Amino acid sequence: MDPKIASANALESVLEASPGESILIVTDDVRKDVAHAFAEGALSIGLWTRMVVLEAKPNEFRKEIPQHLVEMINSHNPPDIYINILRGITEETPFRIKIINLETRKGRSRLGHCPGIEMDMLTEGALSLTREENAEMQRRAKSLLALLQDVDSVHVTSPSGSDFTISVKGRTWFSDTYLNWKDMKWMNLPTGEVLIGPVENSMQGILVCDLAVGGYGPLSKPIKIETSAGKVTKLESADKEVLRVVTETQAIDEMAKHIGEFAFGLNPKARIVEEFLESEKVGKAIHVAFGNNMDYPGVSMNNSATHQDFLVDRPTVTVFYSDGNRLVVMKDGTLQV
Repeated sequence: MDPKIASANALESVLEASPGESILIVTDDVRKDVAHAFAEGALSIGLWTRMVVLEAKPNEFRKEIPQHLVEMINSHNPPDIYINILRGITEETPFRIKIINLETRKGRSRLGHCPGIEMDMLTEGALSLTREENAEMQRRAKSLLALLQDVDSVHVTSPSGSDFTISVKGRTWFSDTYLNWKDMKWMNLPTGEVLIGPVENSMQGILVCDLAVGGYGPLSKPIKIETSAGKVTKLESADKEVLRVVTETQAIDEMAKHIGEFAFGLNPKARIVEEFLESEKVGKAIHVAFGNNMDYPGVSMNNSATHQDFLVDRPTVTVFYSDGNRLVVMKDGTLQV
């Protein structure tokens, strides 16, 4: 797909952009090609378009938002839409959380946040959806959300050895596939999830991640994560490098070890690639994240400075309702919707 068309489709179908609105695209210089595609897509549908390019140094990690960008975001007439096209390295997660918080602080603007986005996501991957494909994915998300109302807990098993439970009682299921005008929440692009912030001290059991890890990429060997009372208690993997990355990420602060997210993937064009931004949207999989969930709708309590995801292939997911009933909503990776 032409990147300009893919960008315009995402802006209209997901962020509900309309002619005459304004957009600010914030990008690293290493992602300028993708940013230009979004700028062209925005102009093609009649948006007032500005772009700010930040220098990204290979061996330095950005911590603070540049002052000129702070002033633009804090102006009396902020943009209607923001697009963040930034490199997705784990070390800059705290910076990305800061810029999200600043852009959404007034609750007026829509945000598409794209850490680690690559051009091929627009041409052949998870962002290369037509308007019709976006609409179908949104329909499936709404059907799944209807099944998840009044769920108290979730049980997950998988062929690789996952067997864990989480409590979601009192928490809010939502989807990134369409805009939530009530809460005006930001979303990642590409989209393709139905997700929730579970009770942070509730996860019990073993998660075996066998597809990909956020901040690392696709796996050649799985990583086994043992949990108790919502917290990671033990990590095991024959891949020493992935073990090092995950251990260092979870050492950032205490809440980095606690569950922050549970999600289903729905995007029909998502692939397992280096950037987890796309991998987490693949169908026939779920993912669990440990770390920050403070911007989720409803109750959320994990205020970690980081957020790291773990993707599980072909799970079976059973949900338990408040009235005592249960339902298998995903069987061997296939949604029962």
